[in-house]
Amino acid sequence: MEHYFSSEQTSAFNPGLIKANLRGRQFELYTASGVFSIDKVDKGSELLIENCIVKKGWEVLDIGCGYGAVGIAIAITTDAKVTMTDVNKRAVKLAHMNAKHNRIKVDILEGDLYEPVKDKKFDTILTNPPYKAGREICYKIIEDSKEHLKDGGLLQLVAMHNKGGAMLQKKMIEVFGNSEVLAKKSGYRVYCSKNI
Repeated sequence: MEHYFSSEQTSAFNPGLIKANLRGRQFELYTASGVFSIDKVDKGSELLIENCIVKKGWEVLDIGCGYGAVGIAIAITTDAKVTMTDVNKRAVKLAHMNAKHNRIKVDILEGDLYEPVKDKKFDTILTNPPYKAGREICYKIIEDSKEHLKDGGLLQLVAMHNKGGAMLQKKMIEVFGNSEVLAKKSGYRVYCSKNI
């Protein structure tokens, strides 16, 4: 059984285009089997894209970027400098295709969690964590984010509140000493913690 959080995918690579309206703009994005949410941009990622705090010139990390919806939408609509990472080789390939298709320059790196950006710090880290990969992976994304955030930097994470989100917010409070909800819709919440 293939998982979107696995490095290698064995199903046939047959990319197709989906359309999405994100932050008031129309986007076309390539997706394919073996990556997360192939038929449309999922509701969680959409909520994160619409409600995350990103300022002009910020350095942004989209961790577990999948085919790139979050990072590409943010790069195009905010003038931030976006880096995207994913362990899934196919997701990284699609993210490159989508950056080219949408004519935006972003850094797209393949590797596990923060390994591709181990010496970098960001103004914000955005993530729709791979809940199906297990609680420990999601916790690790939160715990390790602290050393990759600048002083005052933000970790912004989306999850279904009643399906693990409450637990992830508790972990964010444990790591950062703070957390607020930026938005909620359809059972999803965008949680934000500040590195103080």
